[in-house]
Amino acid sequence: QVQLVESGGGLVQAGGSLRLSCAVSASGGTSRDLVTGWWRQAPGKKREFVSAITWSGGDTGYGESVKGRFTISKDNLRDTIYLQMTLLKPEDTAVYYCAAKYGWYADDRGYNHWGQGTQVTVSL
Repeated sequence: QVQLVESGGGLVQAGGSLRLSCAVSASGGTSRDLVTGWWRQAPGKKREFVSAITWSGGDTGYGESVKGRFTISKDNLRDTIYLQMTLLKPEDTAVYYCAAKYGWYADDRGYNHWGQGTQVTVSL
């Protein structure tokens, strides 16, 4: 079982920055084949893949809409992943979810553990 707790959401003006955190805990400890990442869902829209990172090698993946603006990272000692968001746009407004799966690829497939979500609102 993997538990994920997000923090760091809030209100920010367009062009600003925000950092999300996700504390990761797994029964038996985090393992090398864990992949964690971020998804988001805006009102009336499907959940969208944002980014992911492999726990072992730190390979990363990004959704097209955030490439070049968002950066995912991890702190293995703190069992925490981060999403640094810059150049935020109003269309980035959404509930951001931390997610996890067991696998080896930082892609958008197969996530089956989810956090509760944190709201990010970007104003003009």
